[in-house]
Amino acid sequence: MADKKKSKTVATTTPPAPLKRTEYEKELHRLHVELVKLQRWVVSKGLKVCIVFEGRDGAGKGGTIKALTERVSPRVFRVVALPAPTEKEKSQLYFQRYVPHLPSAGEIVIFDRSWYNRAGVERVMGFCTEEQVEKFLDGAPIIERAMVDAGIILIKYWLEVTPKEQERRLRDRINDGRKTWKLSPMDIKSFTKWDEYTEARDAMFAATDTAWAPWFVARSEDKKRVRLNIISHLLSQIPYKDLPEEEVKLPKRKIGKIKPTAYPFRYIKEKF
Repeated sequence: MADKKKSKTVATTTPPAPLKRTEYEKELHRLHVELVKLQRWVVSKGLKVCIVFEGRDGAGKGGTIKALTERVSPRVFRVVALPAPTEKEKSQLYFQRYVPHLPSAGEIVIFDRSWYNRAGVERVMGFCTEEQVEKFLDGAPIIERAMVDAGIILIKYWLEVTPKEQERRLRDRINDGRKTWKLSPMDIKSFTKWDEYTEARDAMFAATDTAWAPWFVARSEDKKRVRLNIISHLLSQIPYKDLPEEEVKLPKRKIGKIKPTAYPFRYIKEKF
């Protein structure tokens, strides 16, 4: 008797519903508490942590970094966003301008774009030669291996966004007066080069996704979800413990011994 043919089904994934703000804020609060614990651990143990954020324009790197750092000390969590290189820096060894910003003991350095500019923006927009790109792709894993061997915990994130969502966000930057500062001339020039950026990304991954410094990809269609996902993942990458803290009590104080001053303070007008 012949076997019955089995019907084939194609698995489809339905995007989750947008995260409610109350749910997002509750989970973000919990993660912020954990980041503070991580901060104390990094300082106590003298750890050196380097986090690289890369991705397409409008992928949500800035918002994710802000969510990551808004409740921790900027003296421990240090954000590095370098401007375009000067003429002097262009004449230097490519990695030279980044080395001074690498973390010392007790620091977490976050690169809002990094040395991978060469493999992305510079390559696609013609700011460097193909020979320079190939030398970078050959050298980056060696440099990163040296960083890891020197005790740096290196974590690399790529935020991926769809063409449709990227266009929506860029148009929003044009039309929303609060966001126009986010839109650079380079964003407009890059907008038509989606396929070129895809090719550059794939070549970068093929050359630099190593065992000692792998790339972690985060889907960023939902800004709230990607922020929570990345912070949660980051916490999982650095083993830490909740260090005990001394109980803090506010001392008693006496108020009222000094008579109210008659100084003519210049209070601002209270419009609200």
